[in-house]
Amino acid sequence: MGGNKSLLEQAEGSRLSEDETSLRYMLRLAAPMIVTTVSFTVMQLVDRLMVSRLGTAALAAILPAGFVSFIPGAFILGVFVSVATFVSQSLGRGEKANCSSYCWQAIYMGWVYAAVVLAIGWPLAPAIFEAMGHEPDVAVLEVIYFRIMLYAIVAVIFVWACSEFFMGIHRPVINMYAALCAQVVNVAANYVLIFGKLGFPAMGIAGAGWGTFIGIMVGAIIRVGMFLSGSVGREFESRRTLRVDFTKMGDLIKVGVPAGLELMLNVAIWGAILFWLVGRFGKEAQAATSAALACTNVSIMPIVGIRIALTAAVGKSIGAGRVETAVKQTLTSLRMAMFYVAVVGLCFLIFREQLMRVWSSDDRVIETGAKILILAAVYQAFHAIRTIYSGVLRGAGDTIWLAIASAIGAVVILGLGGYLTVRLVPGIGSVGPWAAGIISVAVMALANYLRFRTNRWKQIDLFKRRAIGVVVENGAAVKEF
Repeated sequence: MGGNKSLLEQAEGSRLSEDETSLRYMLRLAAPMIVTTVSFTVMQLVDRLMVSRLGTAALAAILPAGFVSFIPGAFILGVFVSVATFVSQSLGRGEKANCSSYCWQAIYMGWVYAAVVLAIGWPLAPAIFEAMGHEPDVAVLEVIYFRIMLYAIVAVIFVWACSEFFMGIHRPVINMYAALCAQVVNVAANYVLIFGKLGFPAMGIAGAGWGTFIGIMVGAIIRVGMFLSGSVGREFESRRTLRVDFTKMGDLIKVGVPAGLELMLNVAIWGAILFWLVGRFGKEAQAATSAALACTNVSIMPIVGIRIALTAAVGKSIGAGRVETAVKQTLTSLRMAMFYVAVVGLCFLIFREQLMRVWSSDDRVIETGAKILILAAVYQAFHAIRTIYSGVLRGAGDTIWLAIASAIGAVVILGLGGYLTVRLVPGIGSVGPWAAGIISVAVMALANYLRFRTNRWKQIDLFKRRAIGVVVENGAAVKEF
């Protein structure tokens, strides 16, 4: 018995003494989130591949409708990123009950927000897509898919809040298994509902929407079950921290709202650029953009997974008072990300036409999409740099800087620049807005890097005023923007 106990103690000591700045440690933390984010993107990819079999109009409709439905969702997702920040820092401080409490507060706020979005978005749907100027057959399909996705926001609240909690406590494997189960259900449901199998009627693009809804519900049920039961429920007291805590809500709002506005603005501007401006060149250009962006999403999602892991790692390090560890974790994550995007970018350049032929047999769609993939290879490299440095700043709670820098890049460079390319050089077609996107993301990557180098993010203390129940960034961090 004594010998077994000694071995267990040695194993625990080895785990605790592990170098948290090593590639091995960061890979183990990031790998489940990479699988999770990629599985979600693959789910969307399969959705669009199935829908593409319904014709060019359906393919042209599904991505804009998904983008527009994600705009209000992007805000609450951005707010929920702060859950991982507070949970991971609470973990580093040894305050485990606070970890589950922050998750509950996010869920409560999310319920209210989802109800408001549904009440506003449903009646406005036809006007939204009419204003985008899409062809009538496309707009009708967009409204159908958009309205179904509004219902999905209710289930997504549980998915996002619990996912950030599990990431914050450094148990990303739970997210991975839940996501994989959800994706399998989603793909199966899509196949049955889109094409009318197993006795169900063929629902077309509506089947894709309801299949996604079912998959999201499965993912939500699994995550909530794991949150409330087993070792997680006992260790973090998740069934005892249900009470509403307005102080913690205030914490999440102060740090999360800038992040939410940042993400929502970026999604909105990208939606306007890629689907309002590109839509002017016809549904073939719009279909090519949808296909190229789907490929880009697959390449970007692993970087997002690394960023999510980095935010949690940095939060824990800062909570434990080890800021320099956070710096080393950032550099390790950046090396991982840049190696990956170099490989993917090369694949985009070499196999661009073959990738587009997976999506369409229309020669115009293939030709346009192949050109866009060249730009996408460059775009995703700058996006990786921007994303990694945003991860460390989010872990520290430096979200005001990120929101301001992102707003300038999105509105001035991407928004205005994209509009001017369409107006002044219409001959380059749908490639113009993508060129503006590259410049925008490159500027934001530089801005995030310079912020990281200033070390001002190290001065932020999210728990400085905990004694009086208010959590804010310290004055220096706010004033020295």
